[in-house]
Amino acid sequence: MKITSYYPVIMTADVAGTANFYQRHFRLQPAFTSEWYVHVRSSVDETVNLAILDYRHETVPIEARAPVRGLILNFEVEDPDALYAGARAAGLPILTPLRDEDFGQRHFITADPNGVLIDVIKPIPPSPEFAALYEASAS
Repeated sequence: MKITSYYPVIMTADVAGTANFYQRHFRLQPAFTSEWYVHVRSSVDETVNLAILDYRHETVPIEARAPVRGLILNFEVEDPDALYAGARAAGLPILTPLRDEDFGQRHFITADPNGVLIDVIKPIPPSPEFAALYEASAS
């Protein structure tokens, strides 16, 4: 089997507001827009996609119709410091301040209007302890 695409879908009661959040703060552009579903993608890399879906829509199985919870989206970026400054200036919640981690990330964590955590990451060299845990093909 060949997977031709992969992207998360956030189920929410506020499709327009959620889509606007990702467009404004992460510069994702709309590729499809309706009242119940918005698909956004990066204008720089068309393989970076995200969808927002009204959780009450008829295409969602009845037993699964609930707003999103327990989700973290990782955004790998070139300059987390600049995004951190922008997030703070915009008044976004900063749940984890910008910092370097021994496991090989410079990152901070914020949240979207639904409570979805957003981990903004730049890979950095890990400590020797964590470097030993990476597979050779991962470097």
